[in-house]
Amino acid sequence: MQRESGRPEIRIKVCGPENVASTTMTELEKCMESLITIFHRYADADGDGKSLSKKELNKLVETELPTFLKSQKNPKVVEQIRKDLDQNGDDKVDFEEFLSLIVGLSIACEKCFMLHEQKKGKK
Repeated sequence: MQRESGRPEIRIKVCGPENVASTTMTELEKCMESLITIFHRYADADGDGKSLSKKELNKLVETELPTFLKSQKNPKVVEQIRKDLDQNGDDKVDFEEFLSLIVGLSIACEKCFMLHEQKKGKK
């Protein structure tokens, strides 16, 4: 299957023998595959495929994290995130830097989840 960039769709086998069908992957393995696939879908837009430019990161956040974006009060939040993520100062966000965003958002969401669970338990 071809992507819009003309490159073939990537099928990631996180672990296990090559002949294991992706349908047997665990939920966590599928999530890992999704993170990798989504990152490269946007990183491929300019032909680089290795990192997200400012434009690519903006598109990724707008498309893949719209609820997060709508909840922000600062209209320049994506630019600030990009600057914070760009640890090596190359004005791009590589996969490791991208994962910092995902981890940070996941930690914040888990904290909200735990608060909700605590409130639910007090009822």
